[in-house]
Amino acid sequence: AAATVRSAIRRLEAVVSTQSTGIQTNLRMLINSIFFINQSGDIFLEKHWRSIVSRTVCDKFFEAQTKAKTPDDVPPIITTNKNYLISIYREKIYLVAVTTMEIQPLFVVEFMHRVMDTFAEYFDDCSEGAIKDNIIVVYQLLEEMLDNGFPLATELNILTELIKPPTIINKAVSMVTGKEGVSSVLPGSQLSNVPWRRQGVKYANNEAYFDCVEDVDAIVDAHGAIVSAEIHGNINCNVHLSGMPDLSMSFINPRLLDDVSFHPCVRLKRWESEKILSFIPPDGSFVLMSYHISAQNQVAIPVYVRAMISFRDGQGKVDITVGPKQTLGKTVDNVVITVPMPKDVTGASMTTSVGTYSFDPVSKVLKWDIGKIQPLKVPTMRGTCTLAAGSECKDAHPTIHVDFKIMQLAVSGIKVNRLDMFQENYKPFKGVKYITKAGNFQVRT
Repeated sequence: AAATVRSAIRRLEAVVSTQSTGIQTNLRMLINSIFFINQSGDIFLEKHWRSIVSRTVCDKFFEAQTKAKTPDDVPPIITTNKNYLISIYREKIYLVAVTTMEIQPLFVVEFMHRVMDTFAEYFDDCSEGAIKDNIIVVYQLLEEMLDNGFPLATELNILTELIKPPTIINKAVSMVTGKEGVSSVLPGSQLSNVPWRRQGVKYANNEAYFDCVEDVDAIVDAHGAIVSAEIHGNINCNVHLSGMPDLSMSFINPRLLDDVSFHPCVRLKRWESEKILSFIPPDGSFVLMSYHISAQNQVAIPVYVRAMISFRDGQGKVDITVGPKQTLGKTVDNVVITVPMPKDVTGASMTTSVGTYSFDPVSKVLKWDIGKIQPLKVPTMRGTCTLAAGSECKDAHPTIHVDFKIMQLAVSGIKVNRLDMFQENYKPFKGVKYITKAGNFQVRT
């Protein structure tokens, strides 16, 4: 009877647009199948909802995968005679969704990212091995997250009530009783107007942590001038509060946030009128807000790289210096310099003032692991490269890739002013942390 009720509610939610999924149901969003493909091009898992689609539908995707230099170069949308292939790449896995009609691809992309996020929460990992080890739970989750091609339950709170995470105790109980870990009762939150939060939440310690994480994407030319720069930021939350708290978050400089997207819990009208985030939070981890800043006058580059790389007379010379810049006194940590060398380079001999270097003769990648940059000791790396006999590489200009991490700094200048809680009487512990790290940060030579 419970299964019949659940099926009836699914059909109703597929027709009537609700917010119970976290992704609003769109009648044109119809996914027929999803294929999970590893880097070797093997399909190790597939799920079909409306009808079984032959694996040969992925042939054009395999062709694009073979032609692509890197996994990120595979086109996200591929058109065949009868289908559309929409793909993402995460954790060395391609997810390829098959649709038979023209739909909004960002809906499908967001759904597939939500699938991988759910796997990460359930299994603490969403690699190929973790998915294979928990194959039964994976199919149960996919069955609940998508119904007849339409998104249904994508909120983690709803899913954990429907399908118990694969803990050791749950696995032992399932083996002894022979019962699957699927609840026979619908979650109460699925039928409420706050579907992202489960009911009756109680904690001995009430805590709310907010991490403002910013990725800096930049291209710097050989003279140190900024060609392009932008920031992609997220406010990641980990909330463990009892009851049904109502939170509001304000910023010191909200004018910087003009290109934003929110979790469904955020009240959009109040943000538009007062620039205040007002929301009833989900229980646990979630992304409250994402933002994008592309104005170069608002993007401060936190590190500088001075590089001289040249090839002549049968060898190459390398001279790279790295240092902090506009970090407000914060320490730059986890610094790694990666230089893809020309294919004719056979070896490298370097001297570093800080950190260690390595050269992979197969991939031709020179890697300098600096670690933490000390204020009074500027890291430098100098040395020579060996070229294959008869090679010159005079026109080679390798692009340097930079990785770094800076704690307690939001390079955009975003800062939380205050966080207030209503509807509950207790006083929770609240914390805000800022992190700046490199995204796609390149320096040309």
